[in-house]
Amino acid sequence: MTKPLPLTDADGEVRELTENDFNQMRSAGEVLTELFGTEQAAEMLKSKGGRPRKESPKVFTGIRLDADVLDAFRSTGKGWQTRMNDALKEWLNDHSRA
Repeated sequence: MTKPLPLTDADGEVRELTENDFNQMRSAGEVLTELFGTEQAAEMLKSKGGRPRKESPKVFTGIRLDADVLDAFRSTGKGWQTRMNDALKEWLNDHSRA
């Protein structure tokens, strides 16, 4: 049996994988079970579920705005969409028909 090629060169660059490399790969479940046992491997592989759902998630929409309005909000930097959303909420509060 020949010694496998190292995956990285002296500079730390990963070499292109060969068909033999792919044939020797094993699933994460198999390797983790071997290293940690069945229960711990199952816990490690369990889906984390992602970001928690919001009670009222935001909805994507396409909207046409005057260029100067959009430029004004964008010029305020990162978070401009949240600030625009807050400005619209404020307008709704001031102009609600309650």
